[in-house]
Formats: sequence, structure tokens, C-alpha cells
Amino acid sequence: MTSFGIDPLSAESPESPCLGAMALHPVAESVPRARRWFRKFIAPYDQGCPVEDCVLLISELVTNAIVHGKSDEPWIVRVRWFRVGASLRVEVHNPGLPENVRLRCPEADDSHGRGLLLVDFIADSWHTGASRFGGTVVSSEIAGVWQ
Repeated sequence: MTSFGIDPLSAESPESPCLGAMALHPVAESVPRARRWFRKFIAPYDQGCPVEDCVLLISELVTNAIVHGKSDEPWIVRVRWFRVGASLRVEVHNPGLPENVRLRCPEADDSHGRGLLLVDFIADSWHTGASRFGGTVVSSEIAGVWQ
């Protein structure tokens, strides 16, 4: 499920406190760093879904933020994750334009364009909109992460 516009759930609240956050430079090395950091965070929890699904989701969102973020000024990719009931909510912020976030239909031999298709497959829902930091936020939720 996808929706566009301002993401009303992207603000921290008592019902969904921020469990972790990272700020990453917009370089390729930040993608494996995000995966490692998230694995360390999630390891102590008793997850109801495969950790690798969550890690792949973060990897794809961070990659897209790095590839599609644009600014004339130095910038960072912000990643935040929240517990919303039994669900994991992940937000990735960059200075790109929200209207540029879209599912693509790549050809079989295309080497790019599958990131949001993977997010759409893994996540129970995902949204895109204006980030409170400026630019774009893409957020996603995976249900049943916590039992």
C-alpha cells in the first residue's frame, strides 16, 4: 500500500517513541553502515519476522535516499525507527522532492529501479511526503516485528 503527500505518522509520539536514529553521509558506504547499525539495534529483541526483511527494507530506502537526494548544500540522510504497537516503522529523510518518489517498472535487463518494488513487497505499508527536516521522507511499516 502506498500513499503520497504529507505523512501524518512521521512525527514521534508517546504511542510511537523513536527507538533509534542515525545520520549518514550520502555515499555508498553508508548503506552497509545502516545495515550493521540496525542489526545491532534489533538483535536484543524477540522479532516475529525475519530480521533480514527489516535490514533489506532499510538498505533499499537508504540507497534510494542517497541516489535520489539532491541539494546544492552539504546534506545527510536521516534514518529513524519506531515501534508502533507490534509494528516497526522506518523513516528515511533526504533533500529530494517527494513527487519524484515512485514505483518503477524496470525491464528484466535493467540494473536499477527495483528498490521501491522491494519495499512495496516487504512492507505492509509505505508512504512518502514532505519531511519535517525539509525534502522528502519515505516511511514504511512492517507488522508483527514484536510479538
